[in-house]
Amino acid sequence: MRVIRTQWKALAVLATMGASVLAPGAQAQDGLAGAYLAARHASVFSDYEAAADYFTRALVLDPGNPALMENALTAFLGLGELDRAVPIARRMVAGGINSQTAHMTLLIDQFLKEDYAAAIADLQAGRSVGQLVDGLAVAWALVGEGEMSEALAAFDGVSEQPGLAAFGLFHKALALASVGDFEGADEIFSGETGVTLQATRRGVMAHAQVLGQLDRHQDAIELIDAVAGRDLDPEVQSLRDRLAAGEEVPFDIVQNPKEGLSEVFSMVAEALRPDAQPGYTLLYSRAAEVLHPGQIEAILMSAGLLEQLERYELATETYDKVPPDHPSFHAAELGRSQALMDAGKPEASLEVLKQLTKTHGDLPQVWVTLGDRYRQMERFDEASGAYDKALELYGEPNANHWFVFYARGITHEREGRWELAEADFRKSLELVPGQPQVLNYLGYSMVEMRQNLDEALEMIEEAVAARPDDGYITDSLGWVLYRLGRYEEAVVHMERAAELMPVDPIINDHLGDTYWAVGRHLEAEFQWRRALSFDPEPEEAERIRRKLEVGLDKVLEEEGADPISVANDG
Repeated sequence: MRVIRTQWKALAVLATMGASVLAPGAQAQDGLAGAYLAARHASVFSDYEAAADYFTRALVLDPGNPALMENALTAFLGLGELDRAVPIARRMVAGGINSQTAHMTLLIDQFLKEDYAAAIADLQAGRSVGQLVDGLAVAWALVGEGEMSEALAAFDGVSEQPGLAAFGLFHKALALASVGDFEGADEIFSGETGVTLQATRRGVMAHAQVLGQLDRHQDAIELIDAVAGRDLDPEVQSLRDRLAAGEEVPFDIVQNPKEGLSEVFSMVAEALRPDAQPGYTLLYSRAAEVLHPGQIEAILMSAGLLEQLERYELATETYDKVPPDHPSFHAAELGRSQALMDAGKPEASLEVLKQLTKTHGDLPQVWVTLGDRYRQMERFDEASGAYDKALELYGEPNANHWFVFYARGITHEREGRWELAEADFRKSLELVPGQPQVLNYLGYSMVEMRQNLDEALEMIEEAVAARPDDGYITDSLGWVLYRLGRYEEAVVHMERAAELMPVDPIINDHLGDTYWAVGRHLEAEFQWRRALSFDPEPEEAERIRRKLEVGLDKVLEEEGADPISVANDG
C-alpha cells in the first residue's frame, strides 16, 4: 500500500493553495509602534503567548490593520485557542480581506458548531482553505447534512484530481465506515477499486477496525502483522490483542464529520512536515487537535513541532493532553521528558522517566531513554543499569538493538570498565557489521589507550569510507595516524577534519599537535590559540595553554609520554 513521494508533494502544494494576505506594516502611531515591534519580535521567535498579547494590544490601536489581524490569528491558532481567533477571522472576512488563515478558522468553527450548510456555502463562495482541504471539507460537510450520495460523489470528485486519487478514496472509506457501511469501506481499503492506499499507521488501524466489524478478526491481525510487523507501539498492540481475543472492536477512528475534517488537517500537516516551516505546519496540526481532542497523533505532532520551534513549555503542556490511560501515554511522556531536558530542566526530565518506569516498566524503550538521560547527565553507572534492564526486556538481541549495546559500551568506558565496554562495542558490530559510529568510537578509544593501533586504524578507515564528510570520524583517522608516528599522513586528514568542523576545539587542538610533529610550529601555535577560542573543557584548555608556553615536546616529557620522534607501535 504505497503512494509515491510526488503525491505527498502535490498534497502539500494543494493544501496551501489559496488566498493569503500580506498587508503593509503597522502605522507609526504613538503606542502602536512599541506593541507592533514587540509582537513581531515574539512572532519571529515563535513565542505565541507574547505574540498573541502584543498583537491584540496593537489591534486595539489599529483595529482595521490586515497584517496585525493575520498575525494575531496565527498566534492564537499556534496556541490552539480557536475561541480567540474566531472574532478576528469574522472581522477580516466582513472587511473583504481574503485570508486563508481566516477561512480556515471559520471553517473549523462551523464544523464544531455543526453548521455544515454555512461551511458548504462559504467554500462554494470561494472562501478557500486550499484546493484539497476545500474538496474534502465539502464532502464531510455533506455527510454532516445527511446527504450521503452527494458526499460520496464529492469524495469521488477529489479522487479524480491528478495525484489525489488515494486521498479522496481514503476519506471516502472513512466516511463509509463512520455511517456503518463497512463492506464499502473494506472494498476501498483492500484496493479493490484499483487504487492502492498508502500503508500509514492510521490507515492500517482504520482498516483493521473495519475488518473487526465484519467479524474478520484473523484478517485484521494478518494485516497488522504484514504491515507493522511484531514490534508494535502500544496502541496498535492493544488493537491487535483485542482482535486476537475475539473482542468486538468499535470503529472509532472517525465517528463524525468533525473528526473527518480533523483527519484532513492531520493528513495535510503530515504532508507538510518534512518541507514546510514548523510554525506553518503547526496551524494544521492544531486545527486537527481542536476538531478532535482525542486525536492523539495530532497532539503528539503539535508537541513535536513546538519542540522544533524551541517552545518547550508549550510542548510540555501539549504532551500533558494525552491521558494516562491512553496507549500512547508513554510516547507523550517520553516527549515531555525531552522537552524538559531541552528547556534546561534535567532533574524534572529525569523524574518523568523514573515515574514512567513504574507505569510502563515493561517497555524497553522507556529504559533505553532513561539510560540515555543518565548518560547525558554523566551518571554513567545508573545509565548502565538502565541499559541492562532494556536489554533484558528485549531478550534475544537483533540488529535493531545495536545502539543499546553501543550506548552501554560508552557508559562502561566512562566508568573505566574497559573489558565490558569493548565487549559491548564488539557485540554492536556483530549485530550491525560496519556501523560507522561504533567503529569510530571503538577505534578511537583503542587509540587513546594506545592498544591495538593497527586494528584501530583499520576500523577508523572503514568508518571514514562509510562517512567521508563526518568531521569527528576524519579526526579519529588523523589521530590514529599521529599515534602511529605517521605524521605527514596525519596532517592531511586533520586538515580535512578542521575543514568539516572548523570551530571544534578538540579537532583544532589535534591539528595543532600534528603541525608541531612535522615542524610547522607557528601554524601549530595558531591552531592551539584557535582551539582555546572555541571554549574547550577546562582540563584541555590548561593543557593547550601549557603547550603554548613550552611547546608540545616539553608537555609530553612532563606527562611521561613518548616524544614526537617515537612512533607508538601498540
